Amino acid sequence: MFDVHGNALAAPVYTLQPLADRLVIQPIEEADMTRGGLFKPDIAKESPQEGLVIAAGPGRMTDDGTVLPMPVAVGDRVLYGKYSGTRVTVNDADVLVIRVSDVLATLVAAERLTLAVA
Repeated sequence: MFDVHGNALAAPVYTLQPLADRLVIQPIEEADMTRGGLFKPDIAKESPQEGLVIAAGPGRMTDDGTVLPMPVAVGDRVLYGKYSGTRVTVNDADVLVIRVSDVLATLVAAERLTLAVA
């Protein structure tokens, strides 16, 4: 972008604020190397199905006007369907906007599980 004098302007910085029951997820790419030490070519890599929630909407509104709280929060690691959501690029970062119903599970650290069971 340029101003009226032809000088380059800095690109604006945007933040995404999802609406209703939508989430913004930063996909976590899989490793380039297999457990056996072989490198995977780009064509063999699958679309990531794991990501970090970086923004969450307020929740879904019911017919009577109450807002249902979101079952996931910012900072949660989640698993989602392979073809879920819409991929967008904001501030040179590729993110995914999905509905909370497309989230299959949240990833919980093992030490948190043992504390919850005890």
